[in-house]
Amino acid sequence: MKNLTVYLVRHGQTYYNRYNRMQGWADSPLTEQGIQDAENTGNRLAQLKFARAYCSDTGRARNTARLILKANDSSLITEPEETSYFREQFYGYFEGANSSETWYMAGYPHGCKNFAEIITNYSIDASKDFMKEADPFHDAENSTEYWHRLLQGIAKIREENQTDTNVLLVSHGTTIRSIVGKYGTNQFDLTKSPLNGSVTKLRLSDTDIAVDYYNRIEGQL
Repeated sequence: MKNLTVYLVRHGQTYYNRYNRMQGWADSPLTEQGIQDAENTGNRLAQLKFARAYCSDTGRARNTARLILKANDSSLITEPEETSYFREQFYGYFEGANSSETWYMAGYPHGCKNFAEIITNYSIDASKDFMKEADPFHDAENSTEYWHRLLQGIAKIREENQTDTNVLLVSHGTTIRSIVGKYGTNQFDLTKSPLNGSVTKLRLSDTDIAVDYYNRIEGQL
């Protein structure tokens, strides 16, 4: 049976993060703090040998992955493989909008005032469905569309890597929460967003995903 370890990292802080803006398929550059986030994570992961490195096809994920790999002393990889499978959720009409206002609009018809209330009272997948409902163009991804895309990325990792190897994956906050929400067996507080540069450790078998830890910025890897 295949057994892979995936170190799932949230990209460094961006300007949209700093300004509390919705940032799914939209992109903004890493701030100075975001560059430091990536370098700090790179130093923490420097002794791990990665068989492959993946990132979403956004500048913020790509640049974070490059900085992590630059600091790595054990891998021969210098460039991540970019794939749209690991993009953040698409927020459609709300891309670039104020995050607090957007989640209020999505949650209010369902009795929720913010993202934390939506995922507490319903689920992270429900938040995707609510977002598509609220989008006047209905372009935002719902949960079915989102998982159809993301699971292709998980299959790609399984297919391309040998058992007992480490894989680096740089992705996004809601994507990390979505994976942990689906596979983390309710062990983790998902009302807390993963910090920029944080590490979440996954173990992939042939058919399942186990979450060893979530949103770790210090301590044992």
